[in-house]
Amino acid sequence: MPSLIARHSAVLVVDVQKALFHTEPPPFEADAVVARVNHVTSLAHRSGVPVVIVQHDGDSRDGLKPFSPGWQLHEQLQVPAGAVHIRKTTCDAFFETNLETELRTRRVESVILAGYATDFCIDTTLRNALSRNFHVVVVGDAHTTNESPVLKALAIRDHLNWAWPNCICKTSVRIINAHDLSFHDESPSE
Repeated sequence: MPSLIARHSAVLVVDVQKALFHTEPPPFEADAVVARVNHVTSLAHRSGVPVVIVQHDGDSRDGLKPFSPGWQLHEQLQVPAGAVHIRKTTCDAFFETNLETELRTRRVESVILAGYATDFCIDTTLRNALSRNFHVVVVGDAHTTNESPVLKALAIRDHLNWAWPNCICKTSVRIINAHDLSFHDESPSE
């Protein structure tokens, strides 16, 4: 049964960049995650929900030097017309960026998170969104990571999908899979 996402939401697509997805081995379910992200952003765009594309600015060591081939968005990522673009330099998409201003200007109260990496940029951005009193929806099957020396990527994703809604915060965290999402139509008059 589809879960409705309330008005005043925005989708944040974090770090779906070539250097991060074209690794050997690639992140867990990399192609499927990109397809699910595309599904969510397409639904959001059709409903008038803002989409924010976040890109990490790194350096030549991590392949994310701004404007380099690896820094570019994944070739399969479909970016809706009018998407907001944010560049960041840490795991936190809010740190020293205009992300919060962009969201507040659009009267966003809830952020919908998807992208890379579950245990770093998604987790850090989620926690900082909560600290700023945003409600958070994580697209449970549309974020990914690579395996770590101690945990398989699926275990990382499953654990954080369990942990996030169970954290103590003033706002809420919900986990909804991509094909279970539905957006209210946004009305310009509201």
